Parts: sequence; structure tokens; C-alpha cells
Amino acid sequence: MPSNEFFLEIGTEEIPDWMIEPALKELQNLLWGDLLLRSLVQEDGLAEVHATPRRLVLYIPAVLDKQPDIEKLVTGPPKSAPQRAAESFAQKMGVPLSQIEVVSTPKGEYWGFRQKQKGLQTKELLKTLVPDTVLRIHFPKTMYWTGKNGPRFIRPIRSLLALYGRRVVPFSIAGVKSAAYTFGHRVLGKPRIKVTSFQQYLEALKNNGVVLKAAERREKILADAARLLAAAQPEGSPRRPTLRENPTLLNTLVYLTEFPTADMGQFDPAYLELPEEVLVTVMQHHQKYLSVSDAAGKLAPRFIFVMNLDGDSTGAIRHGNERVLRARFNDARFFWETDQKTPLGDRLPMLEHVTFQSQLGSYRQKTERNVALVRRLAAFVPQAPVEHAARAAELAKCDLTTELVKEFTELQGVVGGLYARAQGEPGEVADAIYDHYKPESMEERSPRTPAGALVALADKLDTLAGCFSIGLKPSGSSDPFALRRAAQGVVKILADHNLHAPLPELIAAAQPSGEAAGQLGEFFLDRLRYYLREVRGFRYDEVNAVLAVGAQDVPDAIARCEAVRQVRPTSNFEPLSAAFKRIQNILRKAGGVGQFPGEPDAALLEGGAEAELDGQARRVFEETKESRDYEMVLRRTAELRPAVDTFFDKVLVMAEDERVRRNRLTFLAWLLRAFTRVADFSEIVVS
Repeated sequence: MPSNEFFLEIGTEEIPDWMIEPALKELQNLLWGDLLLRSLVQEDGLAEVHATPRRLVLYIPAVLDKQPDIEKLVTGPPKSAPQRAAESFAQKMGVPLSQIEVVSTPKGEYWGFRQKQKGLQTKELLKTLVPDTVLRIHFPKTMYWTGKNGPRFIRPIRSLLALYGRRVVPFSIAGVKSAAYTFGHRVLGKPRIKVTSFQQYLEALKNNGVVLKAAERREKILADAARLLAAAQPEGSPRRPTLRENPTLLNTLVYLTEFPTADMGQFDPAYLELPEEVLVTVMQHHQKYLSVSDAAGKLAPRFIFVMNLDGDSTGAIRHGNERVLRARFNDARFFWETDQKTPLGDRLPMLEHVTFQSQLGSYRQKTERNVALVRRLAAFVPQAPVEHAARAAELAKCDLTTELVKEFTELQGVVGGLYARAQGEPGEVADAIYDHYKPESMEERSPRTPAGALVALADKLDTLAGCFSIGLKPSGSSDPFALRRAAQGVVKILADHNLHAPLPELIAAAQPSGEAAGQLGEFFLDRLRYYLREVRGFRYDEVNAVLAVGAQDVPDAIARCEAVRQVRPTSNFEPLSAAFKRIQNILRKAGGVGQFPGEPDAALLEGGAEAELDGQARRVFEETKESRDYEMVLRRTAELRPAVDTFFDKVLVMAEDERVRRNRLTFLAWLLRAFTRVADFSEIVVS
């Protein structure tokens, strides 16, 4: 069946950079899903999405010209019904009685009619599918721009380009009609450009100051930066300055521009007396500048900025950026010097006036809880110097009262650590303060030291226990106190520092009230499941199998998942899993594993297959019951597979003799209990 290319461009006012990639994913999933549902594209077909701040683009190289014709079987009354029932059915289908037929179904023979449905033309379907898709794209925030009765979108829609087979797909949104025109860069291009095909569209944009593909914009920024840094290489030096990696900021710059051009500015080296963290934060978060390292790897008095133009021939833009950065650095230096006049310890009373949460009190109260919790948790982090950790917990929130953190909120914790070191606190204390908000994502490292891990655990657990106790649980996308991130941080710290601290005991130490302890237990189980699957990459059934037999000890759960992953490809593992699933089903039908406690009576075991399995199982159990080498335990357990298979081939579990039957069920229950210490085999999905 013939096919044609389809592409759509939604032209808008500038979309916030962080919303663009999720919107592209939704655009592709929504329209591709609609086309696939209507059999207009192949399941393994190609689709591309691209974007700049002012346009969202979807391109599909091949969409069928029409839906395939289909034949649908409509069943009517049973064949055994009176003749008039068949006649009524034929009349309902609009055909003579001779065109209906008898069809066999699982329920018996029925009258049926094979109804042919003619496929619709793609060009007609797209008229409604495309505008419906555009308005179904989800954004965190949307706006009206034609009045409250009009549609909502992230920004006003200014143009719609939609071509199928080089012809315009006719539709309109908020008075904007689709057409065969696009637009160039605000400064470098034409406002109206005729389009005939996707390839011509790409060329037209390129000639009008728009680099459509994000990967090409990223490459251009990096190439420009490399050229600038090569030119800045000191004479006689074997190494040139280098760009500091910052993929998040780079991605932001990619989606802030349509034609990015990088240039380099400089600042007074005297500012390097300030901590690097402060300087980099000012450059990154406030000015969106990429920072540079010198030949020795230290922060250089240079920065890379990106403009949405083809150059800065007069140097005016560079000078403007240098002037703005100089003012920012002066502010930072003033705040640093002013803050040093009041030591962190003297700031504790000021925390009385900083609210943590209205029902949970001030940050002074939270600090007191954190210090007490550090001492209660100390046994779980045996390498941490308790007094240093307690001192760090006492000072950790004091930087919230500093001018530097008020101006640069993203530096909270970091500033506290820097001030603690500058004011003579021990290194362990300063490092723990510096790190106590970490990790704030799965990509960020955990606190570097045991003391930092202890303070971070206490801070996160106190927040979780307090919020759950007053009913502030996350719901849907709402999580104002970042409780998911806090719980994820606890899991990651336990994993990264190999802390065998039972989650229920950690929760209890934080002293949640009412039903909060149970709710927190479920919450941590969900976060641990996410960590194992999404961060460590274990398969969902491996995670389910491991957590089914124990989810309290995070490093232990990771070790058991790893063992399952290593042993799973072996020849005996999945067949044994199927056998254990069979055991589960047998016991479930007999009333459950709990109905058959203890061990089987050896005197009632038959010789042959039953006795052989019993003997092998007991030997393996005795050799592995104390071991934490979980891979060895699973490999030895998997070796039981031939004996288990022979048992089911030769032995009738549900024997007529009640004593023998109960003994065999007890034997199976014992097998389950004995060999599910690492994972519940029945949870493994057997291919």
C-alpha cells in the first residue's frame, strides 16, 4: 500500500527549556500511538522529533495512504434458536439470510456475519488527529492566550505547519490555520518561508539561522568552545584550558537557542580567592556560563557564554557579560566577608525565626531533633565519629541565615561546610555539613565520609517521619517537601556506604507517630524497588523475587539481586523456578504454606525419588544455610533441579493416604522455606 511522509511543526513563543524534551516525547507517543492504532504505521517504523525554543517538530517518513480494509466477524443468535432469530439478525446486518453463516465459538455454534469495513483515507483522519494530539500534550503549566474559552498550551501557538504527501493537512487551533509555511530565526532569518518537503524544510531553516537538531546545536557549542580554548592556550604550555563538564547546563543552552554561538569572557583573577563552589554557582545558575579549568585543573579566570546569534563582531556582548559577572562576583565577595563576622555556632538562635514547617516547628527545633537522631543512629554507622557528626548536625542548618545562601539558595549546605572549615571546625565536621543534603539525585554521589552519611540519614529520616506523621505524604506529582528524593537518598546512602541498617529500625529511631511507621515502611519499599530496577538495572521479576523474602537490609537486597542476575542464565535456574511455582500452587490449593509447619516425617518418605530429593536437599541446605555468598547458594540450589523434576515425575503428592499426603505437603513446604532465603523462585518469569 502506498505511503507518504508526514511532518508537523508547532510554532510557538519561547518554551521553557526544561519542558521541551518531555513535550517532544509526549508528541511522538500520542500521535504515533494514534496512527499505530489505526494501522497507518508499522510498529517498528521510524519517527523523529526535534525542537528549538520556538518550535516542536514531529517527522514520520512513511504513513500509509489509507487504513487497510478489515473484516469483522459479528456473532448473532445460537444456531439452535428459531429461524426467525436468524432472519432478524440478517435484517440487522442489512443482508439477505443467505449471506449469514454458522460459526463455531467456544460457547458452541452461532449465526455470524463477516462485516467488511473499508479503511479511511489518512488525509481525512489527520484533520482531526493532529489538532487533538497537539492539545493533549501535557505541560506542568499551561496558559490561555485567546480568552478563557480558548485552548490552553504552554505558550501561544503562532503557526502550524502540517504536510502529508507534500499537501497541507487542513485544521486550525485557536484561529491559527495550518499552512505550508515555517519561519526563520528572529534576527537571522525570514519570518515566512514556503515548505514543500521535510528535506527542503531542513535546508530552509539552515539558510535562515535555525539549527533544528539538538545534537547539532550541542556539537556546535562544544566545537566553538574547543576552538576558543585552543586559542587561549598559554605560549609554551603543553596543555590548554579545558571546558568543565556540565551536561545539565549544556542541555539548557541547547534548548535556549536556535543558532548557538559560543564566545569566551574573562574575569579578574583576584576573584579566585573566593571558593570555587561560589564562583561556579554564580556563573552556572545565574548567568548560564560554562566554567573553565586551567592547565593544572583549577578554576581559570575565564568562562564560556552562548548567544543566540551568529557572532559578536564588536565585542559588545562579551563586554556586557563580563560586566554583569563582575557585579555578581562583587556581591558574592561582599556576602562572604559579611557572613564571616558571625560564626556558625552563634547563628543557632537565629534558626528560631526560620520555619521548617508550620506544624513541625522551626529549623532550630529540627536541628535539635537531628542531633538527637544522629546519636540514636550512630550504632548503624559504626565508622562515624559520633561527636563530630553531632556537631555537624548542630551547625548544618545555620547557613540558612547567611546572606550568601539567601542570595544563592542552591549553595545551602555547601556554604555551611565552607564556613565551618574557614572558622576552624574539624575537617570531619565541615565535610559532613557540606555533604548533608546529598544525594539529591540518583546521579549525585552520597556523602563522602561516614559522619556525613550519618548526618544526612538523620536529616532525611527526620523530615520523612515528621511529614508522614502530620499527613504530608506525596500524592501524584505533588511532593512539596521532596520526600521521594529524601527516601531515595536514604536508600542510596545505605547502598553506597554498605550499611546493613534494617529499614524498620531506622524508621523507628526517627519516632514517627500513629500509622506513619507502617506507611513509611511501604514508602521505602517502593523507593528500594525503584532503585533496584531503574538505577541498578535489575529485571522486575528479579527484584520481586528478592524483595518477596526480605526488603529490610538494602546492601543485602542488592547482593541477592546480583546473585539472581548472575545465576539466572544457567541451565537449571529457570526450570527450577517453574518447579517452585508449581510447589507454591500445590500448597496454595491445600491451604497455604503456613498449614504445613515443621519438617516431614522421614519414616513416611518413600524410597526412590522422594528419599533422593530429601537427601540432596538436606545436604545442600546444611552446606549453604549460613553463607552470604548468595551466588554460590543459588548455584547449589539450582543443582536440585533434576531431583525435583524426578520427584514430580515419580511421586503423587496428593496421595490417597491422608498421613502420606500431609507428609508430602509438609516436605514441599519445608523445601520452600529452606530454599527461599535468597529469593522467591516462584516470582521469576520463565520464558
